[in-house]
Amino acid sequence: MGSIDADAHVIESPLTWAHMAEADARFTPLVVTQTWGAERADPDGRRASEYWLMDNRLHARDRNVGTDTTPESREMRDVAARLAHMDELGIDVQVLYPTVFLRPDVRTAAAERALTKAYNRWLAAIWKRAPERLRWVAMPPLLSPEALRDELAWAKDHGAVGVFMRGLEWDRNVADPFFFPLYETAQDLGLPICFHSGNNSIQHHDFFLDDTTFTKFKLAVVGAFHSLLEKDVPARFPGLRWGFVEVSAQWVPYVCHDLRYRFRRLGRRLPDLPLKDNRMYVACEVTDDIPYIIQYAGEDNIVVGTDYGHHDPSTEINAFTLIRRRNDLSAGVLEKITDTNARALYGL
Repeated sequence: MGSIDADAHVIESPLTWAHMAEADARFTPLVVTQTWGAERADPDGRRASEYWLMDNRLHARDRNVGTDTTPESREMRDVAARLAHMDELGIDVQVLYPTVFLRPDVRTAAAERALTKAYNRWLAAIWKRAPERLRWVAMPPLLSPEALRDELAWAKDHGAVGVFMRGLEWDRNVADPFFFPLYETAQDLGLPICFHSGNNSIQHHDFFLDDTTFTKFKLAVVGAFHSLLEKDVPARFPGLRWGFVEVSAQWVPYVCHDLRYRFRRLGRRLPDLPLKDNRMYVACEVTDDIPYIIQYAGEDNIVVGTDYGHHDPSTEINAFTLIRRRNDLSAGVLEKITDTNARALYGL
């Protein structure tokens, strides 16, 4: 039985931006340190003092960093160390997601283009060190449509297996036709759209700035799933796969119930297994009531990840060991959740 970690992370460092094009040097993020004022603590109670300054926006750099991983491994300074830890955890392949881009990182198209290009080239360099074991999702330059196809095609040729999106993008709902060129491009390239817990609406994110991540990050992705089905967007792109990552899967029955009611009022019918019919995959957590979720999601559209490198309620570095200890799932279902389904989502 294989193990495909559908949600692992890299922690960006100044080395990430060594891949910044010379012409874009003015957009290089800076690391700044707090020297005065009220201190903020990370989830382990440690003082958080380092911040990224990106396009005149400030983001904490040393929060949500897992203590069960080494800096060399989570920042990809030592790819061999990362692979050795994966071996220790029984993980064959990790699909890598960003960290700093989970929030509204920049304000302008030029900054977005510069940073996404640099990030994609950093991930490509990591992939080259272990092309069979480290795959990644690409950052799309959403505000530069003229560069979108070439950038994503380049990324696919260099190990990318998905396109990264957040639950809200540039203050738009993800069912907005603004994103249809992106979806068409991803469909043509055979890359899934991967919605990860996150938010790229400055207004929405900053309104909930002092709140937990639940409202501003996780509910944004649940809403994205709901909007796509309600607006029938997957039907417009019949070859496109969709992933919903790091938001648990416990919400799937609730959203299906809500959509069935709404569809019935409109004379429409929600399929019995809407995820399967619409090529949608959801990452579960090891504590989810998976047998109940399967009644709505089916057993072919659930994946699992560790959230490697982070330290938040979704993180479980031993996810594959723990899920295989469950006695309420058959061996066949476990194989699908830990291996087969993720291969289908990411085209591995």
